[in-house]
Amino acid sequence: MSENLTLGDRLRIARRTRKLSAAQLAQKVAISPSYVQKLESGARKASPSLVLALAKALHFGPEVLTGQPYYGEPEAEDGVHAVIPELRRIMLCYDTPDELEIAPRPLSVLASEVDQVAALRRDARYAPMGPLLPPIITELTHLALDGRNGDQAKAFWHLARAYRAVNSLAHKMGHHDLSNTALERVRWAADLSGDPLMKFTAGYLVAGAMLRQGAYSSARRKLQALRQELERVQPERSFTDDALAVDGALLLKLAVLEARENNPDRADDYLREAEVVARMAGNRDSLAYEMSFGPTNIRIHEVHAMIDMGDTEQALGRLTEWSDVPGGEWAPPASTVGERSSHHFIDVASAKLAVGDRAGAFGDLRRARKVAPNHTRFHPSARETVAALLRMDAHPSNELSSFGSWAGVITS
Repeated sequence: MSENLTLGDRLRIARRTRKLSAAQLAQKVAISPSYVQKLESGARKASPSLVLALAKALHFGPEVLTGQPYYGEPEAEDGVHAVIPELRRIMLCYDTPDELEIAPRPLSVLASEVDQVAALRRDARYAPMGPLLPPIITELTHLALDGRNGDQAKAFWHLARAYRAVNSLAHKMGHHDLSNTALERVRWAADLSGDPLMKFTAGYLVAGAMLRQGAYSSARRKLQALRQELERVQPERSFTDDALAVDGALLLKLAVLEARENNPDRADDYLREAEVVARMAGNRDSLAYEMSFGPTNIRIHEVHAMIDMGDTEQALGRLTEWSDVPGGEWAPPASTVGERSSHHFIDVASAKLAVGDRAGAFGDLRRARKVAPNHTRFHPSARETVAALLRMDAHPSNELSSFGSWAGVITS
């Protein structure tokens, strides 16, 4: 399907491909036929959970409705997809890497480069991150498989982190098959790293992929089993700060899952439990195992959960309630990693659009772009929000039109 189509256009084409009427599709996802028509016309914007439900009812992957991966002028500007073929090859040849003309660099040097990759991943700077991955993964793989210098386990540990960056890049760019392959490589390297918390991290990532595909019951069982196993390996609940960060991340993922299934009480219970875990860790925002867990991320997830369940006014009210400035609006601190902050602003833009605050919605899209341009440009919700703003405005400002062009959204 053409990249210039909206989600509503793709939904209408997919529905007709499956030879379903609007009423028949509505019945399958428990919404009204008029709601389906509003989605197809662009008058309403689908939440992530509704996109998954529609895709499942139509027997398509969610990417068919979101239109990922996106290609065109934005991709040409960033070149973010250019490294994908090489990453596919490296993921396939994970245990038989390319021969090296010279010996791999020392593990300490490669570990420093993985730290750089991880920082770029957290800030959603995918364009500069992508080209770094193939040589780092190839050299680390040689060190890990060689195992003659005593660095084998640590090489696998850093390799798991590099594979995680591939997973994130592929997922955010819409290459979901590569993302899933990278997840298997994370699990492979984590198992060989000998670090139990890295294994839990791999399981957390797999559960996230299950959630994105709408496999809610499987993801729930996975996350709950990981929490039980984490408690088993930490004697008498004497959790280290790293283990608390992993446990907190599992709780936040469970909260999102329950929100997707429209279980507000369960989602709230997990959020409150996450607050308890954060207090045990000193109420500090942590990057342990790249989980970005702490008070800031709990608030981001709380707002996300409310918006996903359609409680947009309550979510926006919560931002006002948390603000230190009367009449202001809470936002993640400047120190928050870019991927998390931009995700928050994209969510809030969607919520403001839903309540008719077009200026506020565009303002938050601009904030998301400033924090993490790659993430914002290729995020399905950001593209749908700017497309809706352009449709609603008979005479869009030059700034809005320019933003739409930058995001690859072209309106007739």
